[in-house]
Amino acid sequence: MNRSPWSRLVALCLLGTLAAPSASAQNPWNGKVVLQGYWWDYWNNNYQNGWSNYLADLAPRLRDMGIDAVWIPPSIKNASTGSNGYSPFDHYDLGDKYQKGSLKTRLGSKDELLRSIGIMHANGMDVIQDVVFNHMDNAGSSSGSGGSDPAANNGDGNSYKNFRYVSYARPATDESATDYLGRSGRWPKNWPNFHSNAGHVCNSGDWCAAWFGPDICFYSGAYGQSSNATFNPTQGADYMRTQTRNWFVWMKKQTGVDGFRLDAVKHFPHWATQDFLYNVKYNAGWANGGANMFAVGEYVGSGTQLDTWINDVRTSNSGTEDLVGTFDFSLRQSVKNMVSAGGSYDLGTLPGAQQGNRYRTVPFVNNHDTFRPTKDANGNYTGWDAGNELGGGHIDPFDPRLAVAYAVTFAVDGSPQVFFEDLFNVSNGKRYTHQPTSAADLPVRSDIANIIWCHQKLNFKKGSYKVRWQAADLLIIERGYKAGPENSYAIIGMNDNWNTWQSANIQTDFGPNRQLHDYSGANANDIWTDANGRVTIWVPPCDGSNLRRGYSIWGPAGITGGFNPAQRSTTQEWEMANDLGDNHASSLKQGGALPASSTALRYAGRVFNEANKTITVNVFPGNSAYSLTVGIYSNADVLLSSTAGTGNLTLTYTPTSTAFYKIKVRNTSTSNPSQKCFVKATYTSPRTASTASFPARTTNSAEAVKGPVTEEGDAALVVTVRPGSGVANVRFKMEEPGRRAIGLFSLEGKQLQVVGERAYAAGWQNVSVPVSGLAAGTYIVNLTGGGEKQVVKLALAQ
Repeated sequence: MNRSPWSRLVALCLLGTLAAPSASAQNPWNGKVVLQGYWWDYWNNNYQNGWSNYLADLAPRLRDMGIDAVWIPPSIKNASTGSNGYSPFDHYDLGDKYQKGSLKTRLGSKDELLRSIGIMHANGMDVIQDVVFNHMDNAGSSSGSGGSDPAANNGDGNSYKNFRYVSYARPATDESATDYLGRSGRWPKNWPNFHSNAGHVCNSGDWCAAWFGPDICFYSGAYGQSSNATFNPTQGADYMRTQTRNWFVWMKKQTGVDGFRLDAVKHFPHWATQDFLYNVKYNAGWANGGANMFAVGEYVGSGTQLDTWINDVRTSNSGTEDLVGTFDFSLRQSVKNMVSAGGSYDLGTLPGAQQGNRYRTVPFVNNHDTFRPTKDANGNYTGWDAGNELGGGHIDPFDPRLAVAYAVTFAVDGSPQVFFEDLFNVSNGKRYTHQPTSAADLPVRSDIANIIWCHQKLNFKKGSYKVRWQAADLLIIERGYKAGPENSYAIIGMNDNWNTWQSANIQTDFGPNRQLHDYSGANANDIWTDANGRVTIWVPPCDGSNLRRGYSIWGPAGITGGFNPAQRSTTQEWEMANDLGDNHASSLKQGGALPASSTALRYAGRVFNEANKTITVNVFPGNSAYSLTVGIYSNADVLLSSTAGTGNLTLTYTPTSTAFYKIKVRNTSTSNPSQKCFVKATYTSPRTASTASFPARTTNSAEAVKGPVTEEGDAALVVTVRPGSGVANVRFKMEEPGRRAIGLFSLEGKQLQVVGERAYAAGWQNVSVPVSGLAAGTYIVNLTGGGEKQVVKLALAQ
């Protein structure tokens, strides 16, 4: 074995010599690589409240690495953009309504979310949407007014269970209880919709305890009215189950996402899970997810518990299909134990740790629930928030056995999930300031990227896996398949020893006299199977003395190339109804049914389309007897193409520029009655587009100035300018240590200056913000962080 530095360099050069890009990987639908596209408290100062734009700009790099799907955070409106998304307030607000003091979610506006999905599809990747079914949170207006129902007697001490939402017909006028309780948006909720209620008296246990907020009850008797809301429609049996099912189908159609991650599934009934998944797979019309739709539940438990839950979901409601898999916490616990043992773990026990039902399993190393570091002002690790880490706690991405952990989770069955902070090093002083397009700003851990490449190019999951060697320091798994011209696909060797190479002579399915290459680059020389198909596999130690730490991956010699999946189109559908959307001046002003006796336009939404790619718009009227007109407009509201008629309409247009394009619809005649309609668009986004060059809003950027604007001199936030200094002094009080960001905006919402999020101690703080060069006038200064926002006006004189 030649392991000289020169031979290692040769191996690196050979590995980096790429032929023409090949087609996407041939691993089956349940063996795809899924990246968790965020971390806990995800944030970037260049994309403030715009994570959708961040992911859109990152997408080409992910495609080039062979990522099949990106798991995105919950995208519905929470109480504030300070939330990670796991405190749902309004399911039908994807960043298009002005409520809770803001337009945007933490991911951005609805336009930005839909564009991000379109760009990821254009890069050949699926989008996996995170959803929360078990609880709600933060009832009330932005001040909490109206959220409390004095009649609430659920037994959990929480009366804040009036959930009311703005809509196109009823935008917010103020944040008072009177205004809030009259809001008429879709899917209002009252205290009987939560545990405990007359239909299901229960306040404890996994299905009933209010661990995270008012706990949703899916039993048929969980219905009833509010005691103090003015918008108070009657509810019937199965109200919450029916409304959740309807929303789930709406979400699939509106966004065009490809699959779902279900949060905290042990905290609501398995029969509800079966109901929701079955309907989004088979009763969503054109948006049906189908039999191979990705679906995974977060169930923290043993292998037996995971298998039991999957079976319970399958057999609920007379079902017969494994609709959903689980994150394999059983395997993950053993992998965590291996890393923590520092070399004293028996690697040979790992194959037996995986859950039994692996049809839809998702093996993983870290995710946002297991990984909660404490960080300094630049985002570097300073310790661990162990009390909030699930599933055995974190595996440090800087641990020398991280690659061994990933080699294991990629070698076994399932769709391996890659954690953002494992693939990318964001503890490099640039967590909050990096550009996602920059390999220098956002460096990749080469071991993890190499394992992804090998998994995809060598088609790990095309056949079953066979354990070829089990020992305390050496585990060898073959992805074998004794059929067809290819025979076996890959051999993955894993070594837990710190400083000693491990080797074993194993039987393979490759057949006699086959040349094998180590695509990890750990071994410079190729090897050959003998006349019986046996071969000796060498695996490097974990100490870093080799290019790779603790793994090698062998496959047929001669495989090269990158990844170039087909550019995919995206289809999304807007439902035009008065109880959806919003007509507030600070909203996107999308939605609304077509008004009676009027030809006024209703704005459905926007698509981000590549030049010379056709946009197809379909309109499905609620009443086909009356003529409608649909048009495609430029982002500056110039009509580009239109068509009119009765019944279903189809409009096509092929723009010559990459840009946002608006879709609007109206009654053709003033004699038409009011009606709902559905507007569906199929379009193709570009693979690469700097989102900063295509802002999602060009006017009325009120999302940059969220919340009520108080006058200068607010006791907790004061902004002053000393004449001639060229700087504004921002003075604010921290009740406790935390992180804050400061922004200076024009009254139109254009960002002029920003002081990125940083840590501050308790007490009064003083921060200077440059204002030189700004014209005399009134500006906005906002202070964000800690789930709160303060806003003041700043008057500049000449």
